[in-house]
Amino acid sequence: MSENKNKLAFVKQNYYLMLAGLVVLMLGFIIMSMDSEPFGFGFWGLTLGPIVVFLGFLVQFFAILYKPKKS
Repeated sequence: MSENKNKLAFVKQNYYLMLAGLVVLMLGFIIMSMDSEPFGFGFWGLTLGPIVVFLGFLVQFFAILYKPKKS
């Protein structure tokens, strides 16, 4: 029982992937805010930014579910 108590839910790779996901999310929101069209209705604000944000959420999802192989 005490052996399971000392194990953490995530390993170092999970945290690196989560950090990468946060960077991608921030990049997506920055891209959306850089659109020069009024109210962000240009390509960057309506297409590219949301795609990058979605990819950031996919990276976060993968980071949470990632389990390293035991060797």
